[in-house]
Amino acid sequence: MSASKKLSLAVKALYVLDQYDGQPLSSNQIAKELGVNSSKLRRLLSMLVKSHLIESIQGTSGGFVLKRKPEQIDLQEIYCSVEEKKAFYLDVHEHIGIGSSSARMNDYFLDLFADVQVVIEDKMRQISLDDVIKKVNT
Repeated sequence: MSASKKLSLAVKALYVLDQYDGQPLSSNQIAKELGVNSSKLRRLLSMLVKSHLIESIQGTSGGFVLKRKPEQIDLQEIYCSVEEKKAFYLDVHEHIGIGSSSARMNDYFLDLFADVQVVIEDKMRQISLDDVIKKVNT
């Protein structure tokens, strides 16, 4: 699953949990709400539990609930919970061309992408789950 799909699905799952006001929901219930494959969703939910964004409650009436208020969760935190790569990633191990010009080009793009990455991360930190929920609900 691509980074943007993981982030999107994670945000949608968190949105569903928020809409149920603390009522625990099973992964199957969330998957049904979103119309997605429950096994893929379970992997993402597990990542969100490990990152302390949601809590897994055991038992017959158990399920998943938000661990924090939506205004205390930002998109960057969600992204880092479900994705290992940076949002703007350059694989410099794949060498195209030979010589020092290729190496300098790699260095240029590494610096450029690092700058872009900082901008992306800063923007994602400014957007809370609550901001997303409010936009969706208007």
